Amino acid sequence: MANFLFCSLDVALITDLAWQVHREGHDVKYYIEAESDTEIGDGFVPKTDDWRAEVDWADVVVFDDIWVGSDIGTGKLAQELREQGNAVVGGTPNTDRLEEDRGYAMEILEEHGVNTVEHHIFNDFDAGIQHVRENPAPYVIKPLGEVQNVKRLLYVGNEDDGSDVVEVLRAYKKAWGHRMKGFQLQRKVEGVEVAICGFFNGNEFIEQVNFNFEHKKLFPGNIGPQTGEMGTSMFWARQNKLFKETLGKLEDWLAEEGYVGSIDINCIVNETGIYPLEFTPRFGYPTIALQEESIESSTGEFFYDLAHGNDPELEVHNGYQIGVRIVLPPFPFDDKKTYDENSRNAAVVFQRESRDGIHLEDTKKIDGQWRAAGESGMPLVVTGKGETMQAARGQAYDRVDDILIPNLYYRDDIGERWIDGDGDRLQAWGYLGPQA
Repeated sequence: MANFLFCSLDVALITDLAWQVHREGHDVKYYIEAESDTEIGDGFVPKTDDWRAEVDWADVVVFDDIWVGSDIGTGKLAQELREQGNAVVGGTPNTDRLEEDRGYAMEILEEHGVNTVEHHIFNDFDAGIQHVRENPAPYVIKPLGEVQNVKRLLYVGNEDDGSDVVEVLRAYKKAWGHRMKGFQLQRKVEGVEVAICGFFNGNEFIEQVNFNFEHKKLFPGNIGPQTGEMGTSMFWARQNKLFKETLGKLEDWLAEEGYVGSIDINCIVNETGIYPLEFTPRFGYPTIALQEESIESSTGEFFYDLAHGNDPELEVHNGYQIGVRIVLPPFPFDDKKTYDENSRNAAVVFQRESRDGIHLEDTKKIDGQWRAAGESGMPLVVTGKGETMQAARGQAYDRVDDILIPNLYYRDDIGERWIDGDGDRLQAWGYLGPQA
């Protein structure tokens, strides 16, 4: 058994992984920086209020994100700790930058021979508007800087002449001009959106690769405001064509960096090629909860081996998995009054004894009673797995039906895109199956 120190240097994200490792019998301490989130995980995971004081105690230090408050920075801390001889799951300053600076991310991809979508960075709204007028096409607007985490600002254009993108840029100039230090315009590509996620041990990728499909809009049918994520469907496979054409080409660069952990590249794929859109050089949420659900060997041993540069033994469920985020008002918006009236400390009631497939997000336990914690309105992720995506959906939503929280809501269509054609299209284009 090993000592694990989990660090959330901004909001609490890694509670579920800490809980899983703790339940496996490892010694765990969890640190949360954000004052609004310090109660998250209470009753589930042992806590510490000074993570630096625990570094020498820890056999493995795990950082959950790239953010230290409102700045990127866990990569720098992880790099410093590694130089001092600590085993760390975390990034480096350069891998942090992959997420924060979209232009840099595209440069790294191009330098390593990875195909990219046509994209342009603008620091001036009028220059962006002029570019769309001179080059009419559908574009995706991706904000840069501190506002890139305001997910609803990402806009996917629909008009062939780009007129809707021009209107949105005009509106953003008025409303966000003072806070948006720039934005990327990316040519919109039609196809199947798939995220390719590898686990890196400082030297190389492990053999198993995770393929996941995000559902970011609030409402079923993929409509409504952007959220961080409403649910995910996934499966594991070997290092196939999708992997080799993307993350596989970055293996040497990541080894030079000494990166350790999960790294994900979201792509649009069609019959003509694979087009990377953006990196997640850290755990994804709720992706990691769903990955845990599908890991059938020890999660703690896996991350211990990963952090120590070993070749981890990883056994995974070989069918399909889905995860559904259960949310409360006013998610995905910030409105303290609404949260206080509808969601703060809301009781989480289960109608059956089993907690299989129930994963923590913003939850605490007081005297045996599960309650919503924090201020984000994301108490749980519920997962299911099966030999088909349909079976995984059936198990997950069966579990959702047993949860009672006043005012809860969720998307009831996670995984349907796969069944409705995404799986067939990826197969037909030669990205999946035995020859891929």
